[in-house]
Amino acid sequence: MRPIPAALTLLIVCASACPIARADAPPGPGASTAGPPRPRRPQFADAVHAVRASEPIVIDGILDEPVWQSDNAVVQLQQADPDQGEEPSQRTEVRVAYDDEAIYVGARMYDRRPDSIVARLSRRDNDSGSDEFGVAFDTFHDRRTGYYFLVSAAGTELDGTLMNDDWSDDSWDGVWSARTHRDSLGWTAEMRIPFSQMRSRGGDHMVWGIDFERVISRCHEDDKLVYAPIGESGFVSRFVELDGLDGVRTTHTVEVTPYSTGKAEYLAHDLGDPYNSDPRYTPALGADVRTGVGSKFTLNATINPDFGQVEIDPAVVNLSDAETYFNEKRPFFTEGLSVFRCGNNGASDYWNFNWPEPTFFYTRRIGRTPEGALPDTTTYSHLPGATHILGALKLTGQPSPGFNVGAVQAVTREEFGDFELPDGSRHTLAVEPLTYYGVMRGIHSYNNEHQGLGLMALETARELDGTGLADQLNRNALVTAMDGWTALDAKRTWVLSGYVAGSRVDGTPARIAALEEDPQHYYQRPDRPDLGVDANATSLSGYVGRLWLNRQTGPWMSNSAIGVMSPGFEVNDLGYGSRSDVINDHVGLGYMWKRPWAGAKDFWVIGALADGWNFAGQQTMNQYFLKANLDQMNAWTWTFSGGYLSHDINDRRTRGGPAMLDPRSWWTDALWSGNSRAKLSCSIEVSPNGDEAGSFDVPIAPAVTWKPSSRLSLSAGPTYEYNRQDAQYVTQEVDPLALATGGHYVFAHLDQQTVGAQLRMDCSLTTNLSIQVFAQPLVSSGRYTNYRELAQPDTYDFIVYGRDDGSTLTYDGTNYFADPDGAGPMAAFEIGHPDFTYRTIRGDAVLRWEYVPGSTIYVVWTQDRTVTTGDGDFDFAPSFSTLAATQPNNIFLVKVSHHFGM
Repeated sequence: MRPIPAALTLLIVCASACPIARADAPPGPGASTAGPPRPRRPQFADAVHAVRASEPIVIDGILDEPVWQSDNAVVQLQQADPDQGEEPSQRTEVRVAYDDEAIYVGARMYDRRPDSIVARLSRRDNDSGSDEFGVAFDTFHDRRTGYYFLVSAAGTELDGTLMNDDWSDDSWDGVWSARTHRDSLGWTAEMRIPFSQMRSRGGDHMVWGIDFERVISRCHEDDKLVYAPIGESGFVSRFVELDGLDGVRTTHTVEVTPYSTGKAEYLAHDLGDPYNSDPRYTPALGADVRTGVGSKFTLNATINPDFGQVEIDPAVVNLSDAETYFNEKRPFFTEGLSVFRCGNNGASDYWNFNWPEPTFFYTRRIGRTPEGALPDTTTYSHLPGATHILGALKLTGQPSPGFNVGAVQAVTREEFGDFELPDGSRHTLAVEPLTYYGVMRGIHSYNNEHQGLGLMALETARELDGTGLADQLNRNALVTAMDGWTALDAKRTWVLSGYVAGSRVDGTPARIAALEEDPQHYYQRPDRPDLGVDANATSLSGYVGRLWLNRQTGPWMSNSAIGVMSPGFEVNDLGYGSRSDVINDHVGLGYMWKRPWAGAKDFWVIGALADGWNFAGQQTMNQYFLKANLDQMNAWTWTFSGGYLSHDINDRRTRGGPAMLDPRSWWTDALWSGNSRAKLSCSIEVSPNGDEAGSFDVPIAPAVTWKPSSRLSLSAGPTYEYNRQDAQYVTQEVDPLALATGGHYVFAHLDQQTVGAQLRMDCSLTTNLSIQVFAQPLVSSGRYTNYRELAQPDTYDFIVYGRDDGSTLTYDGTNYFADPDGAGPMAAFEIGHPDFTYRTIRGDAVLRWEYVPGSTIYVVWTQDRTVTTGDGDFDFAPSFSTLAATQPNNIFLVKVSHHFGM
C-alpha cells in the first residue's frame, strides 16, 4: 500500500472512531422550549397556500403585519442533512403572501438557544457559514428550472437560478429585498421578491412549485420542505405546489440602469515609451435595460456596456499547448447563462476521462483581448486591453410549458494598435475587426421531464476587408448542435443523454492553413497522411458527438459514455475547445452506503475503465480509475482518487510532429476538508503523480479560513508544487534530412518549483457595504537540462545532444545550439535558453455599496507587478524583494450605477 493512501485510511478510521457531539441536542425531560410544541415526525406538505395581502407589508424583518398571523403556516420541514428524514432540532414556521407587484415570504425560526445563532455579515452572494433561510420557486412549474433566494441571520442576501432539475447557478443577481430580526424566540426573516424579477406564465390562477430551506449552522443542519434522498437525484421536480396566486397580472416593468465610470491607469513602462509615459484617463457612460416581453420572456439590452472585471483572473504558468480557461464574471452574461448550457442536460451527473468536452458558448470570446499581431520589429506599442462592445441584446424565456429559449446578439467594434518602429516612425494598425456574435438556443422537456430535446446555433461574422487581418482571423464561423435525453424507466433511474454538433469556419487559404496547424488540430503531423495541411482550402469543417448512460437513483451508481470528435471540429470563435481528433469511451460503476459506521453520514466508491483513440486508430489512453468519498456527521469530507495509465501513444507531445510513446504512469489525489461553516475551517489537498521514466509532480494545497468576528473573514490558500518532467517539449526544427521523424523535436529534463498563495479579506461594514481585498503572489522557476530529440516515431527513444550519434550541444552565453550529427550533413540550429523564473504579485481591493436595491457604487484598485528572467533560479524570499522594487501597474476605477424601475 502506498504511503499516502495508508495515512489517509488511518486518519479516516481515527476520525470516525471519535465520538461526535451534537452542538444542539434535543432537550431532556422538563426542558423549556421556545414556541409551540413540535410534531414528532413531520411529513411532506401536499401544498403551500399563498394569501393575498390586505394591506402594505413593510420589509423590516419584524412579522407584525396581520398576514403573518394567519393560520396557513407551513411547519412540515424535515432534516435533509445530517439526519435525513428526521424531525428538525428547531421549529420553523413559514407563510407566503402576495400583492399585485410581488410575492412575500415571512419565516419564524424558533431557537432554544438564540444566543448561539450564527449571524456573520458578508458581501451579497458570499456564503459566510451563517444560519440561513431560503425559498426556491419553480415559476413555470416545469419541474426543471427555477430561482432561489436566501437570507442569512445577519441579513446577507444570496440568490441564483436552478436548472436541469439538480443544478444551481449563483451568478444571477435579482433586485429584491430581505430583512431579518433576532429576538428571545430565535430570529425572523421577511422577503419581498417582485414578480418582474422572475419569468412566469401569469394568469388568473397560477400554480408554482416551491421549497423552503433553513440552515442551522452550529448543528451542521439543513432542513427543507422537500429534498432528494441520499443516493437519488431530482430537486426541482420534487417541489410541492404553491397555489392561491389568483388574479395576478404580470407587469411589463422596464428596468433601466445607467452607469458612469472613471478609470485611471498608471502603467509600468520603459523610459522613452511614447504610449505610456503619462497616466491614461478613460471616462465612460452607458446603460443596461431589462424588461419583460409579454409574461414569458425577459429582454436584456446594453449600450456601451461596462464589462470591466471586478475581480482579476488568477496568474498561471501554462507550459501546455492548450489555452487556459477562465470563468465568466460579467453580469450581463452571467444572468440567465444556464439557458445556453448545451450537451449536459437530463441526467444528474456526467463523468469524463480525458474527453475534451467543448463549451459551445464561451461568453469571454465577446469583448476578448484583440488578437491581431503587430510587426515583429516594433519597439514600443499600445494595444487595447479588451475589445469594445458596441451593444448587446439577450432574450430568454419560456413560450410554453417545458420549452426554454434564449438568444444573444452582440457587436464589437474595430480596434487599433499603435506602435513605433526602430526608425522612430509611428503607425496605427487594426488588431480586431468589427465583429458580430449571435447565439440561438431552445430546449424542450416533456412527459414530466422524462424526455427532452434541444437545438443551438452560434455564428461569428467578421468584417475583415481593408483591415489587413484576413490571414490572421476566421471570416465566418458557424456551429450547430442538438442535445437531448430520455429516461428508460418510469422512476428515471436510468437516463440516456447526449449531443451531436457540427462546425464550419471560412477564411483565406493562409488563415485556414494556420488553423489546421494550430494546437487544437495539428494537421501537419507527418505520420498522419489522412490529414495534411491543405494550402488551398478556404474552409474547415468537423463534427462531435457524445452519448451517456447514467444510473442516478438508488445506492448503485453507473455512468458510461462514448464520444467522437473529428479532427476538423472547431468551436473557438464563440466557444472553447482544447483539442480534436478524439474517440473516447468509459464504463463506470459505484455504490453508496448510508450510515456505514458510527460518525459517518455516507460513503461511496466508484471505479471506471476508460479508453481513447485518435482517428488513425492509435490508442491514446487506457486508464483504470478509482475514487472514494466519505462524508462525516461533523461536516468533514475525505476524498481519495487515483488512476493508472498503460503505455499509450501521445499524438500531442511533439506539438504537430510524429506521435511518440508515453511511459506507464499513475496519479492520485487526496483531499480533506473540515466544516466550512465553522469559525476556523481548514482543508488540504495533495495530488502526487508520476511515470516509469522518472517524471513526477507533487502539488500541495492547504487552505484556511478564519472568521474572527461577524463582519470579518480572512482566508489563505498557499500552494507548493515540485514538478520534474523527464521529457518536456522545448522546440522543433523542420529538417528533411531527419528521415525518421521529418525534423528535430527537442525535449529536455525540466525541474520546476512553484510557490503561490491566494489571500483574501472580506469585511462587511453593513449588509450593503463591503470591502474585499484579494492578493495572489506567485513564484515559479524552471531549469532545463539533458537536451535531446525524439529518435523514432511511436517510441520514447531519444538522441541525447552531446552524447549520441556524434551530436553536439554548445552554449554561447545566451543560447544553446544543437547539431544532431556533428560533422554530418545536418545543420546546427538554435534551441534557445528556455530556463525561466516568473515572479508576480497581483491583487485588487473592491469597495461595494448597494445604496438601494440594484444600485451600486464600486471603487476598485487593481495592482500587478511582474518580473520574468531567464535564470531558472528558485529564490523564494529574494523574489519578493525583487517585486517590491519593480514598477507596478496600477488601475483605479470608480463606477456608479442607479437602478430605475418604470
